[in-house]
This record gives sequence, structure tokens and C-alpha cells, in this order.
Amino acid sequence: MKRENFGSRLGFILVSAGCAIGIGNVWKFPYVAGQNGGGIFVLFYLLFLLIMGVPVLTMELAVGRAGRASATQAYKALQKPGSKWHVHGWAGLIGCYLLMMYYTTVCGWMFSYFFKFLTGQFAAVSPEQVGGVFSAMLADPGEMLLWMAVTVIAGFIVVSFGLQKGLERITKWMMLALLALIVVLAVHSATLKGAIEGVKFYLLPSLERAGAVGLGGVITAAMNQSFFTLSLGIGAMEIFGSYMSKDHTLAGESVRICVLDTFVALMSGMIIFPACFSFGIQPDAGPSLIFVTLPNVFVNMAGGRLWGALFFLFMTFASFTTVIAVFENLLSGCMDNFGWERKMAVIINAVFVLIASIPCVLGYNVWKDLRLIGGRDVLDSEDFIVSNLLLPLGSLVYLLFCVTKWGWGFDNYLKEANTGEGMKMPGGKAMKFYLRFVLPVLILVILIQGLL
Repeated sequence: MKRENFGSRLGFILVSAGCAIGIGNVWKFPYVAGQNGGGIFVLFYLLFLLIMGVPVLTMELAVGRAGRASATQAYKALQKPGSKWHVHGWAGLIGCYLLMMYYTTVCGWMFSYFFKFLTGQFAAVSPEQVGGVFSAMLADPGEMLLWMAVTVIAGFIVVSFGLQKGLERITKWMMLALLALIVVLAVHSATLKGAIEGVKFYLLPSLERAGAVGLGGVITAAMNQSFFTLSLGIGAMEIFGSYMSKDHTLAGESVRICVLDTFVALMSGMIIFPACFSFGIQPDAGPSLIFVTLPNVFVNMAGGRLWGALFFLFMTFASFTTVIAVFENLLSGCMDNFGWERKMAVIINAVFVLIASIPCVLGYNVWKDLRLIGGRDVLDSEDFIVSNLLLPLGSLVYLLFCVTKWGWGFDNYLKEANTGEGMKMPGGKAMKFYLRFVLPVLILVILIQGLL
């Protein structure tokens, strides 16, 4: 079967960035930045993105581009005879399924809230009742199932058209719309009364807040955020490497993806902090920020129905581009490993993901008393396995595969990463030492922290 390719370089960058840009950029980054000293955190975040995120991203893309297949088959094509690196390809595929078992539900929440603001359902809600809207949605398995199913079915319809006509074409428009929306929303937030206090809290370096957390706390928070923002380790990015041309170096493309991802994270804070400060509402982290705090701001705001609808349209695009990017990975994994046609892979995966996503939906109502890993509910348990285990472990495997003699080897990785025009990965002794001995330790720190 002939390998599909991206139609354009812009398509590759926007699809890859669309996969990386997700809910964490919006409901975690601004809050963590504000909590950890604002500008001080942002500087550490950018540093770790450069020294951790970019190298591991180039490795995942290099395995995909050199292997011209999804992770399992790419490992098989590149590994030494008799070695078992390809087993990680299966672990990555399982990780992608696990991720979609809860991410489709959360994406469904975005669809639901966009619809609620668009149809004016928040117009009759008092600020005190805003939190009740979210609680009522979680308590209603019918509503949650409906929007989860809309997400899954719409997502698989998109990827059924193939790489260029489906994923690339739709993601391009969604990402361009997302970037336009985020600028419009941020400019609007900046014009609100008292907005400047929010901007100062968010971006001005605060030694006082950084001191309260401690320098170690700020550094580990920045390291975690920079590492998890790119969804590395489960082959979600590797697959786009397999569809790439060899015209451009991987370091240059990785930096472009990181710039887009960081732009969205930073601009999210420019929407959230000025708006919250303007209305005297304390910004929170996690789902309550998106579904309680911000709707409260919109309900109080002039033209709040419009601004709320636009914000949740932006959030729908941010989460849905991740969903369809990972769906493409699932299809490619099945097509490469089992020899299925795309149509058959779409039908089987759509049915499986629909059924596998039901426990997360029921975890908030019918099964709300069910507690799994460390007392977590269904969604948090699934997220714990993906975020705290599979992402750091998987990144470590890609790293060791690319830089050790037991894997593909540093020279082979470097040759692939530096093929094409653009920014090159340095290949000197210092870089080799850093990738072999320092970066694995940093990733182990993240893994151990996540488990603790």
C-alpha cells in the first residue's frame, strides 16, 4: 500500500500543532504560570521546551520519517535484528486508545457549551447558577453520551476521507480559525476595565509568588508543563513524521510546532487573566476554570453570549483537532499492522472508541462512586495512566532508541533529523553526552514525580 503524504508543509505543521494544542494549553498553562511567579515560570517553560521538548519531538518524527510507517512497523524497519523495540509501538497505540477514551468526553463538553452559549441558554442563568449548569451536565448521562458520540462520529467522518482530503484539509481551516479566534478574544479581554492588573499578574515576573512556591517548585512545574504540552511518547507525533517529506530538517519543523503551541498557551492566559481580574473572579485550574469561572465572566460581560460562544468555539477547535489527529494515528496503526483498508479501519475503530468512551461518561453519574487508581474517578484514572506513565516512559523509549547503540543509534538519528533545509541538530560530543545521560535523567524525574 502506497504511503500517503501531506499536501503541503503548512498542512504538516498545522496538523502536528493541532495534535499538540489541546485542553491543557488553556485550562492548565495560564493558571500554573500565574501561580508560579508569572514571567519567571514562562522563561523556565521556554527553556525546558527547547532543551527537552524539541529534541524528543525530533526523535519521534525521525522514527516516523525514516520508518515510513506507524510506530510498530517503523521500529521494526529501523531496529537491529532480534531486538524488541517495536513492542513499544503497541504500547503507544494502546496509549492513544486510552487517551481517546476520555478526551472524546471532554471534547463533547466543549461542543455542549458552545451550543449552550450559541442558543442563549446562559442568558437566563444568574452568576450563582453557572456552576449548577456544569454539575447538571455531568449528572445527565444522556447529554454526555450525545456530545461524546457527536465528537467520535464527526472525528471518524473527517479521517475517513484520507490524510490530505480529510485530516489535513479540515485541520488547516480549524487551526487558522483557532488562531484568529484566540487573537480576537485576547484583544477583547485586554479592552475590559481593570484588565491590566490581570496582565501584570500573569506575565510580570513575581519573585514573591515564585518564592512562595520555591525555585525548585517553579522549575519542576515549568519542566512538567513543557514536557506534557507536546503529547510525546505514544506515537501521536511519530505518525506525522511518516507522512512528511524530506525537504526540511526536523529541528526546524519541531521549533515551528512548539512556537504555535506556546503561542496558544500564552494567548489563553491573555484571554483568561484580564477577564477574571476585570470581574473580580479568582482564576482556577482544571475543568472548573473553563466550565464555571469563565462562563461566570461571560454571563457578567456585555455581549457575553457572543463572547462565550466564540470562546467555546475556540475550545472545540483546540480539542477536536487533537481528537482527529489521534484518530488518524489509530487508523494508520490498524492499516499498517493488520493490512486493513481505511474504510474498514474507520468502521471498526469508530465502534470501538464509542463503546470504550462510555465508562468515562458514566463515571460522573451512574458510576460516580466508582474509584480506581488511588481513589481517582474513571476519567482521572485513565488520564493518570496516559499522562503520568505512558507519555514519560514512551518518550524515554524513543530517546534511548535514537541515541544508544542498542537501538537505532545516534548517527542514524542525527542524519535523519538533519536531512533537508533548515535548522540542524548539533551533533558534537557535548550534545551526544546531553542526550545520552542528562535528558534521560530529566525525563525520569518527571516520571517519578508523576508517580509520587
